Amino acid sequence: MSMRDKRSQRVLLVGGGAREHAIGEALCRGGDTQLLVVSNNDNPGLQKLVEGDDFFKHDEKDVNTIGKWAKERATDFAMIGLEDPLEVGLPDELAKIGIPTVGPSKKAAKLETSKLFLRDLMRDYNIPGQVRYRYFSDSRLLGEFLKSERKEFVLKPVGLTAGKGVKVMGVQLQSIDEAIRYAEEVISKRIGGFAGLIVEERVLGEEFTLQAFVDGKTLLPMPLVQDFKRAEEGNKGPNTGSMGSYSQPDGLLPFITQVEFNRAVDILSQVVQALVSEGISYKGILYGQFMKTRDGLRIIEINARFGDPEAINVLPLLQNDFVEVCHAIISGSLKNLAIRFEHKATVCKYITPPGYGYKPEVGVSIKLELPKIESMGVKVYFAKLVKRNGDLLTTASRSFALLGIGDSVEEAESAVERSLDYVSGRYHMRHDIGKRELIQSTCSRVLLSAGR
Repeated sequence: MSMRDKRSQRVLLVGGGAREHAIGEALCRGGDTQLLVVSNNDNPGLQKLVEGDDFFKHDEKDVNTIGKWAKERATDFAMIGLEDPLEVGLPDELAKIGIPTVGPSKKAAKLETSKLFLRDLMRDYNIPGQVRYRYFSDSRLLGEFLKSERKEFVLKPVGLTAGKGVKVMGVQLQSIDEAIRYAEEVISKRIGGFAGLIVEERVLGEEFTLQAFVDGKTLLPMPLVQDFKRAEEGNKGPNTGSMGSYSQPDGLLPFITQVEFNRAVDILSQVVQALVSEGISYKGILYGQFMKTRDGLRIIEINARFGDPEAINVLPLLQNDFVEVCHAIISGSLKNLAIRFEHKATVCKYITPPGYGYKPEVGVSIKLELPKIESMGVKVYFAKLVKRNGDLLTTASRSFALLGIGDSVEEAESAVERSLDYVSGRYHMRHDIGKRELIQSTCSRVLLSAGR
């Protein structure tokens, strides 16, 4: 018997990027979902999944208007794709009007919206994976600390900065004086919403992502994903939102063992239990950004929603009814579910505007022959594009993602590259993501960092 009423479900999805396109597709896969979307972006992929006026182009942080719109449409539950609506408490507002949400409350989302909250929580509950850190609200004291230590640190605004606030000494910050100036700017301008800055030890290693479904107590993990943020091939150039990612058929990565996977799951589980001890119930998607170092696993950050592009890698492989999984999260019954993912590899590569990562060109026409791409088994997930007179034009953000699925990473990557025959126009992408050479160089870096 199904765990939910089999009548058609009316599901509100908030957000309009490629991640949300993948979420929307997964929600509709069972065939009995009526999707409602709130987004400030006219996503052509999501537009195809909704009916009539069920696409509401609106500010994703306007909790009152969104709540009223969702209630008028007799919404069964909501799924939040973005971090910004979590920060302003959209799930809390929806709960007041009887709409449950797959997405944590404002208090629980502080795992992402306040880096200091996460670090303090891990310290207070002695959770493995910690990094050494200090918090400063006085730039003079911070400067004295940096000059006395004379080490390279990572400087992080406390709150959300759309992935653009974290700066590393020796990479983005070339001197102590430059680091001090950045700290003064963050504190004086309240970048990230706080007049303070976290200074963390710089840890070296290889990053990976573990995402999990969480119902307040039970945590069920998804396959591991590695994404690549640098704009240029060979992991060079400035950081971006991400240029692409890959996953393996076994759910691990070449440099992560099953023991290390289990250890990462345990770390996230301890974070969830620490919240319980604080009287906070976390229900939604938990995203752990880990780094494998010579001294073990370290938590770089935790996000309170699916990753982009990591959601694109895992959701197409989910064999369960995603709506049923959502109901189990809401009702606290995940322990009764056996989560299953297809044993396939995935490779995701983003098509972006020319100059992305530096000075992206806006208004460039990109054409894609969607039926031919899909006939090759490659999925297209739309991100930020403008549709004008039938043409798709670039914005300053990523345009769309191409996802290959195969029995091996090599097979999935090859499918994406072949599909480019049906993409025309000027664009930027990283061709090396998923290729053997890049993966081997990743494993080599891990061995070097381990001192082997």
